[in-house]
Amino acid sequence: MTAVNARKLFGTDGIRAVAGEYPLDATTIFACGLALGHSLPKLHGKPRVILGRDTRESSLWIAATLAAGLREAGTRVESAGVIPTPAVAFLARKYGFDAGVVISASHNPWQDNGIKLFGADGFKLADAVELAMEEEILHHAANSDAPDPATLPAVEDNPAFQADYIQFLIDCVPGLTLAGLRIVADCANGAAAAVAPELFWRLRGEVALLNVAPDGHNINLNCGALHPSFVAGEVVARGASLGLTFDGDADRCMLAGAHSNIINGDAILLMAARDLKARGLLTGNLVVATTMSNMGLEAALKRSGIRMLRAPVGDRYVLEEMQKHNAALGGEQSGHILLPHLATTGDGLLTALVVLDLIARTGKSIDELTADLKVFPQVIVNVKVREKKPLASIPTVAAAIHAAEEELKDSGRVVIRYSGTEALARVMIEAESEEAMQRHAEAIANAIRTELGV
Repeated sequence: MTAVNARKLFGTDGIRAVAGEYPLDATTIFACGLALGHSLPKLHGKPRVILGRDTRESSLWIAATLAAGLREAGTRVESAGVIPTPAVAFLARKYGFDAGVVISASHNPWQDNGIKLFGADGFKLADAVELAMEEEILHHAANSDAPDPATLPAVEDNPAFQADYIQFLIDCVPGLTLAGLRIVADCANGAAAAVAPELFWRLRGEVALLNVAPDGHNINLNCGALHPSFVAGEVVARGASLGLTFDGDADRCMLAGAHSNIINGDAILLMAARDLKARGLLTGNLVVATTMSNMGLEAALKRSGIRMLRAPVGDRYVLEEMQKHNAALGGEQSGHILLPHLATTGDGLLTALVVLDLIARTGKSIDELTADLKVFPQVIVNVKVREKKPLASIPTVAAAIHAAEEELKDSGRVVIRYSGTEALARVMIEAESEEAMQRHAEAIANAIRTELGV
């Protein structure tokens, strides 16, 4: 595994920054298109790349600029338009594209954007491939001019790709009908808004679709998977039985029960693991979660005879661990769930359908299916930082972390890490005692603020 800090451009989920600013300025984006095009095989004529994007104001000009670089490198470009990130992975694999590119910053605010890369197999490009591309990108950005995005034609979208993706989702849950269920779905004014109306109409559900009017600026704005309390409140207000909420590029899903209770990725992993085990599909009776997953999930899985392994945060690292152990299920507390027997990457809409299918087959509510998950008190404090200096090298921060680890070693967990996509240090403390949890979280966060805060 390559340390994020060793990279100059790529984080845990591609390149991400404020749109228009380095490294998402036109020159670097054009260079990224060139580097990707040059990296593709040219054994059978022109390589082919499929693009997808979310609803941010900047996504159109970034897509046009990247496509210009790809074409300059001799690559044919096709576009699926506004579509979830996992759809691009699916389409790249299905139609034999040499690569797939998504223009999205996922859960970030509208001012940000990003470039995510997939290989011909539908999996995210390996760290080593991205690192090799970095050298060429930096070289081209320093030694060549990019066209003015305002002079570039928009990439022509093919709506048939959206239809193919919707059919794929339906085929993953054969026979599923949502008749009799009252559901609220929050599409975060993002990519899900482009496909959810048709998808849920075909499944015959009584689904109230919220935040399906993107304007380029309202993606993730007080809605979506980062704000699950919104859909939880709507479930109660509308007398629904279940809420679904997606992030901006719809690769993650969170849920809400009938009592305004939020159901995160840990609970989804528990439900899915038990169901897969009951059907003989949970290879090795094993689930891969991350360092952020709650100790309560580990305990609940253990009661069901299921072992849990922890990977570093980031779906690519969860997938690495899954492939190492041939695991059938993995994911993150954030609602990013990996089901490799169905898809190559996390897919929020697919996750929602898998849960809905489980409810339909068992006749149980979401609350019944997660009733015995006893969550340890957990807090996550995000601290904005000006640089990502190794925390162990800062005496005051290291001392605060050591004090927490010593006190909580038998009754909690301490996980301190930098975000791979934002200038943040994340302080996660889990403990049986809420007082100790809050005390140590604030002590560590304050030490980081003092030394590295903006």
